[in-house]
Amino acid sequence: MTSPFHIINEAEAFLPARDNKGKPITVIGTEAIRNGFDQTCIDQALNSRSAPGVTDLVLNPDAHAGYGAPVGCVMASPTHIYPGPVGVDIKCSMSLLQMNIPADEIVDRTVRRRLIEAIVARTPTGPGRGQREAKKSRRVSADLGVQACTEGASKAVCEALGIPPEWALRCEDSQHYGHDGNVSTLHERLDKMRAFNAFPNFENKMMQLGSYGGGNHFGECEVVQLDQDPTMRATAEVFGLQDDRVAFLSHCGSRGFGNILAQRQFKALEGFFRTWGMDFPAGDKQLVYAPLGTPEADAYLDDMALGANFATVNHMLINALVLEAFQEVLPGTTGQLVYFISHNIARQEVVDNQLSWVHRKGATRAFPGGHHALKDTPFAATGHPILLPGNPRDGSVVMVAKPEAVKSCYSVNHGAGRCMGRKHATRVLDQKTVDADFESNDILFNSRQYPIDEAPNAYKDFKEVLRSVEAAGLAQQVCKLKARFVIKDAAEADD
Repeated sequence: MTSPFHIINEAEAFLPARDNKGKPITVIGTEAIRNGFDQTCIDQALNSRSAPGVTDLVLNPDAHAGYGAPVGCVMASPTHIYPGPVGVDIKCSMSLLQMNIPADEIVDRTVRRRLIEAIVARTPTGPGRGQREAKKSRRVSADLGVQACTEGASKAVCEALGIPPEWALRCEDSQHYGHDGNVSTLHERLDKMRAFNAFPNFENKMMQLGSYGGGNHFGECEVVQLDQDPTMRATAEVFGLQDDRVAFLSHCGSRGFGNILAQRQFKALEGFFRTWGMDFPAGDKQLVYAPLGTPEADAYLDDMALGANFATVNHMLINALVLEAFQEVLPGTTGQLVYFISHNIARQEVVDNQLSWVHRKGATRAFPGGHHALKDTPFAATGHPILLPGNPRDGSVVMVAKPEAVKSCYSVNHGAGRCMGRKHATRVLDQKTVDADFESNDILFNSRQYPIDEAPNAYKDFKEVLRSVEAAGLAQQVCKLKARFVIKDAAEADD
């Protein structure tokens, strides 16, 4: 079969838009990666590119079929907002905590087991689980929950939860505002929803702050291995990374709260389309949208901000609790947040000299040094840290963007990306082999068996994914992260 891609170089190609109408889709990936894109992923990319108001679409090497738009894509529109290319887990994100512990202090498996127990006692995993299931977690009242959802990682919220307030300076966005730029708008929106009983279990959802949930979310203890390149070593120093010392990588989002907000928005916009007799883009109701400036768009942007604020505080609290757990087992431990960066969010950014809403669905922002958006941040000269999880066996990396990232809307992939669906992975992978793989690599985990649908072989070849990013000139590796233990739940996600 003839390839649909027009090759530019080893790791770049483009996919013409339907009927060659408009700018083609930018494709980042080597031949091996491109050959791994299934037809559903390609069709979703073409559908998204041809949707109203969309000017740019990027397909990253981790791309695979998602909700309406592929997971691993970037979509820009100056005129419309799309919930699908944000997804149901609003502001699902990565964060990395660097600690002062030398790697040899966690060689002993007994120490690592104690650390796992101390972390699980504070940060529960699994659908619906929250502070009630973790005896050493923080208790969050409904009032503090409202404050977290409307203010994000403000000084007051951080202090109330025992989070170092200075960590907010190392957040991609520590606070999200209403559609009009005001916090009061979010208060009004949340008050209105609660008054109409849209959140009868609001306090229970707030009690999920500081928890991972299920699915592909995880916490992972790492050993930092800095790159030998002198420039990258200098960049690592700015990031706060420390060679051969322990760090902790976390992946989670807005839990059940964000899921409810997103699902309600999908239903509301679908109803709007049907009421007005509008056609769904490419016949796919998962690509519903709202023109900017309409009440429907304003409502979505407000709900997205509420979910994003929850996700931000969730990550900050998890990191504070993880640090506390390490201090319990290894007294004298100190920790500094390296960065917090999201991969399910829409933001206003400049694309081709035009202010647009850039939707990143399973894609990570990649601003290089000198980018105007990094002014007055610790990363203005270097570019911000890019946290890319691979898998526990093959490792993860921290990267930094290059100026050439402009061709991908200043974005890179958010990880390895699945190559098997969950049911397929369960059918074809062998549990004993998966667990033996972890044992041979001396990687511990918190459950009796490692979740087979999350096994490393259910994901794409991470080395090939990284080769795609580097060969395309988008970003450079600052350090590798070697997993020592994993916190993950075998149950499906509830977000």
